[in-house]
Amino acid sequence: MSESSEDRVCGEFLTGVRVGDLCGGTVAEATSSGVTMTLDDFPARPLGRVGPLDLSWIRRQELEPGHRITARVLSVDVDAAQVRLSTAATENPELWWFLASLRPGERMTGTIASIERFGVFVALDDGPGHPVFPGVGFLAYPELSWRRFEDPSEVVRVGERVTCEFLQFDTTNGEARLSLRATLPDPFARFADRTSVDRTLRGRVTRLVPFGAFVEVADGVEGLVHSRELSGTPVDAPQDVVRSGDRITVVVIEADRERRTLHLSRRRVRAARRCDG
Repeated sequence: MSESSEDRVCGEFLTGVRVGDLCGGTVAEATSSGVTMTLDDFPARPLGRVGPLDLSWIRRQELEPGHRITARVLSVDVDAAQVRLSTAATENPELWWFLASLRPGERMTGTIASIERFGVFVALDDGPGHPVFPGVGFLAYPELSWRRFEDPSEVVRVGERVTCEFLQFDTTNGEARLSLRATLPDPFARFADRTSVDRTLRGRVTRLVPFGAFVEVADGVEGLVHSRELSGTPVDAPQDVVRSGDRITVVVIEADRERRTLHLSRRRVRAARRCDG
């Protein structure tokens, strides 16, 4: 078969492969970056690839060339002539199908199972357990709260009951990525709707960064005062002008509701058209 004919046949084969299909095949090569696999239905060349984190949620081990495996399709790239596969999905079919059945925005209840340095695990009320992790649900730190916090224990505690929103199925770790903050009102949205440019506000300096200072002007709402907006004269470092904990008066320069960013100025206070008491 000529190269162009093989490419055409390969493309036709790949267009018939669907996410979720089970594919059998033989390991062609095994390296630290994963496994390439010759699929039974297209033996001409290796089209399947199992990444290192998709090999197994339990063993995480490499497979030898010639070893037969069955894996589930995660994605198909016709242009790159590659099928991304997971053997972890075939080891845990009940968990896989439970996670695949979830839809973004769906509310889920569970119990905080563990708080780790990289996030929080949630043991869900519905569905199977996880073969490795304390819970099938996972909350990344930014999804815990709209408000800034120093320690996750300020927001949740082990054993606490929570209701979260499902974001996506993490096929690499076999997790339901969740959001706790999505179930709560966004304080920034309410603030932006009620606040106009040039409004004067009082706030507390929460932290200093090399390029300015962050100031909390409402509960759960922080804005940046850039170094050039801290004073009427040039500032070498923010700490030369303000300290964490200081209460200062600022003017709203911009409140971007979509990006959830607030820009403030301290040097423009006298020029503000409106004062907020």
